[in-house]
Amino acid sequence: MDAHATTADPLASTHHGAPRGLARWLTTTNHKDIGTLYLWFAAVMFLVGGLMAMLIRVELFEPGLQVVQPGLFNQLTTMHGLIMIFGVIMPAFTGFANWQVPLMIGAPDMAFPRMNNWSFWLLPVAGALLIGSLFLPGGAVAGGWTMYPPLYLQGGISYDLTIFAIHIMGASSIMGAINIATTILNMRAPGMTLMKMPLFVWTWLITAYLLIAVMPVLAGAVTMLLTDRNFGTHFFDAAGGGDPVMFQHIFWFFGHPEVYILILPAFGIISSVIPTFARKPLFGYASMVYATASIAILSFIVWGHHMFTVGMPAAAQLFFMYATLLIAVPTGVKVFNWVATMWRGSMTFETAMLFAVAFVCLFTIGGFSGLVLAMAPVDIQLQDTYYVVAHFHYVLVTGALFSIYAGIYYWLPKWTGHMVDETLGRWHFWLSAISVNVLFFPMHFLGLAGMPRRIPDYALQFADFNRIASLGGFVFGASQILLLWVILKCIRGGRRAEAKAWEGAEGLEWTVPSPAPYHTFAQPPEVK
Repeated sequence: MDAHATTADPLASTHHGAPRGLARWLTTTNHKDIGTLYLWFAAVMFLVGGLMAMLIRVELFEPGLQVVQPGLFNQLTTMHGLIMIFGVIMPAFTGFANWQVPLMIGAPDMAFPRMNNWSFWLLPVAGALLIGSLFLPGGAVAGGWTMYPPLYLQGGISYDLTIFAIHIMGASSIMGAINIATTILNMRAPGMTLMKMPLFVWTWLITAYLLIAVMPVLAGAVTMLLTDRNFGTHFFDAAGGGDPVMFQHIFWFFGHPEVYILILPAFGIISSVIPTFARKPLFGYASMVYATASIAILSFIVWGHHMFTVGMPAAAQLFFMYATLLIAVPTGVKVFNWVATMWRGSMTFETAMLFAVAFVCLFTIGGFSGLVLAMAPVDIQLQDTYYVVAHFHYVLVTGALFSIYAGIYYWLPKWTGHMVDETLGRWHFWLSAISVNVLFFPMHFLGLAGMPRRIPDYALQFADFNRIASLGGFVFGASQILLLWVILKCIRGGRRAEAKAWEGAEGLEWTVPSPAPYHTFAQPPEVK
């Protein structure tokens, strides 16, 4: 690359003599290229994690052992969880941040372009280590994605590989978060004050702080697992004076803020999509910012609600119960504001808006089941049943994943210059929205009836609901092929996207308020 093509130059990749082909993607420091890499990585990992979920649902289609043995079944549940969290949801949101944050704040690129490149290329290495652990002697970790002791004493080198993979993914996340926070705080265009930033930028600023705060905690927990396994320490080994429950405290001190790391960027995407298609500014902008910050702060004091069954004192149970219920307040503010934004708006229902409306409805179901599980006496009954599985999948599939779909349909015209195929998009939406409920809603009933999770075989009374859930899962999995088709078709061509891509939907014209160009992101369009 020539001397002028420095990392600080946002046009470096377009200069004469810049790398082409594979070299371009390996060495790029352009935030748009890196955002694209993150999104494609998430898509590939989504395919892998989704195939594992399909295997799980095939096994659970009827009682008895059909396809996989119990050991492999538990390894699949572990890998599915780790891949979907660290390999799909987080990289996808980071891809959105790389693409959109500099554009939304009027910055030429990210603050640290070379570090941006490095933080991405750590991910394929970590993903290969993680998936590779499944094929080593002993197979992957069979204790679930939480990797609780004393199960960590099982498994061979594959467990250590999993720990290293988590370390590398954590390092990638920390670097990405530092980059995003620095960009937002230092590189805003003149006049772009913090309270004029789009909600998506705010949610990512707060998410970046959460990542920087809690990723080292996870690193500490898995490092202690590593030394317990290989160097004779006894942090979590009761026989050596350690405490297995201490691991749960450390893990969930990371794990609960992690839940909000997985959902706060989703709130930002939905807060961008709904005002556009309601043709109204976002209702209660300041309250949305404060609610997001409140959720982040409260997320640090509620980890114990994952641990109501470990024998903690009643006073601690009460504290964690009330603190968890308190988080429902700012979350409720957000849902109210989204509904108020739609209220009496000139709404149109493009695919992005359909996914955003589905997000509001279905994420709320996940929130309500979370309130149920926040009650200590109820949670003690429902702990480790399929009710918990239903709860967090409503939050992470109809929540985080549906918001990713909404963001893809919303911003693809901006990224590719071509409009998406709305007919295919609507097919993808309706197949996904119906099948995802057929998949996860019966799990509430299974959990209330007492079916434990992470078990490959089950009693006959659970057969009907499991069969329904599996059928929903197969349709949901197959319908994601439509999304891939829509994306590839949009990249290859189609109707040209205008400067205001969503103008003229349903015959409405809208104008963008002045002043400067970046302001178009800060204020949604107004109807003439």
